[in-house]
Amino acid sequence: MWEICMDFAHAIQLDSSSFVIDHLRCPVISARSLSLGRFVAVTAAVVLSVAATPPPIGPLPDRVVFPSADGQTTLFGYVFKPEGPHAARSPAVVMMHGRAGPYSSLADGRYDASTLSQRHQKWGHLWAQQGYLAILVDGFGPRGYPQGFTHQSYNQRPESVNEVTVRPFDAYGALAYLRTRNDVVPDRIALQGWSNGASATLAAMSSTTPALKSPSPTSGFRGALAFYPGCGLKGHFKAGLIPYAPLRVFVGTADEEISPQECSDLINESRSQQADVTLKIYPGATHDFDDPGASRQDVPANAAAARDSTAEAITFFASVLKR
Repeated sequence: MWEICMDFAHAIQLDSSSFVIDHLRCPVISARSLSLGRFVAVTAAVVLSVAATPPPIGPLPDRVVFPSADGQTTLFGYVFKPEGPHAARSPAVVMMHGRAGPYSSLADGRYDASTLSQRHQKWGHLWAQQGYLAILVDGFGPRGYPQGFTHQSYNQRPESVNEVTVRPFDAYGALAYLRTRNDVVPDRIALQGWSNGASATLAAMSSTTPALKSPSPTSGFRGALAFYPGCGLKGHFKAGLIPYAPLRVFVGTADEEISPQECSDLINESRSQQADVTLKIYPGATHDFDDPGASRQDVPANAAAARDSTAEAITFFASVLKR
């Protein structure tokens, strides 16, 4: 008799020609009920399934629904609650995904808390471990694009997901939602974004953002982190971007999707106008340098950038959220 028990996957025979993979249980698969050929096929499917869908990094976040500040879109959000001892009300972090969306590229049509990308899970749990409540905003799924976009698609993306004129309203929708919760300190909320979501973060933090009237650290976000944003911002901030609260930007010199020089030019112009914004450039780091997957972290420059930017992020949010 042959037996196999694989963590996080279970092959269940439906009939002589098909089977499904169930990621919730792990009983024994026995050759008593399967022919050797079928058993080998099922075993291979289990192994491939385990390899293709890594287990969650920690407890799955809660899924919530709330309106965007655009007044017409209902958004999905994933809430990572503080882990360990914490006060009844906690500071919070709004997280804005990049152009690939909030879900794993292996989601295969299943878009929920169980298929969030490893990067978003990592950061959500990191903030929860710091005593914050974090919410990851899905701004693409409700607009019909849960699978996100490839990096070659920039000029073909619909206006409904514009990172400068639309997505900042999603960030402020999340801010308003968090302020309705009795477990959040309403004036201690920060913003973080990656790639396309980092561009949205830059636009959202502008003192001229249309998404919030008279923005300030009290009425808006206490501060923001932008990881490898596209800094062209569709030409909206050629004269510089003046954030109403502290802003920290991180890019790598080997980024294959955005222009580090464009970010340097934008931040230098902003700093020349006394804006509280800094840019940290990591030599040799690529786009997605903080992605925990091996394809990125096997690059030494990415691993170094991920370590340093994570430490910087923790220190920065502590300075704006806990004081």
